[in-house]
Amino acid sequence: MRLLLVEDDDHVAAALSAVLAKHGFDVVHARNGEEALQAVLPAKHPDKPPFGVVLLDLGLPDQDGYQVCGKIRKLTSTPVIMVTARADVRSRIHGLNLGADDYVVKPYDTGELLARIHAVSRRNAPGDEAGAAGPEHALRLGPVIIELSTRRVSVDGEAVQLTRKEFDLLALLAQRPGVVFRREQIISEVWRTSWEGTGRTLEVHVASLRSKLRMPALIETVRGVGYRLVAPAGA
Repeated sequence: MRLLLVEDDDHVAAALSAVLAKHGFDVVHARNGEEALQAVLPAKHPDKPPFGVVLLDLGLPDQDGYQVCGKIRKLTSTPVIMVTARADVRSRIHGLNLGADDYVVKPYDTGELLARIHAVSRRNAPGDEAGAAGPEHALRLGPVIIELSTRRVSVDGEAVQLTRKEFDLLALLAQRPGVVFRREQIISEVWRTSWEGTGRTLEVHVASLRSKLRMPALIETVRGVGYRLVAPAGA
């Protein structure tokens, strides 16, 4: 897999590139936002296969990593993992809202990072999208409409932009309103992994969904178990 590493610290980039290369990745290093944007443009590299994943540091010298993520998302659907020391939940949610697929906080374990890379890369695999083999009709939950075939979501007729994993999570819960999904079950079905470290990512995705849908009570936390979707009155 080709992987784009966006990191301004050459020492960090060299060490990480060596580890990734040992695990079979073809790493391309970009030192700033502009180099990253040039690297992901298909027209600039017609002879190269697309990147499987982008590892994006947020502290870049020429522009903020959040801006770079937003621009990358407009150019390509390649999964983006933000790698940063910004550990607060607000920063995580902001990154996911901009289209990041995952968010890894420094310092991190190499095994953790590799697991997350493999998890998000599966989103582009054939047949990996939630609802791909399911019904073509839309799920209607009060003001929320979830179109499984087109992967579109709207609230009161207004389109809501979700990342792939946010949509997969919402679609999973919405197909069985009121049913409690265990955290392990959600991680297995949405992230296709049993790796326990994905739990924190699940919490961030739930928080992001509540914010984007402007319906905090739609997804209920069942303490110690998991989550369930609470259908709005009249749904």
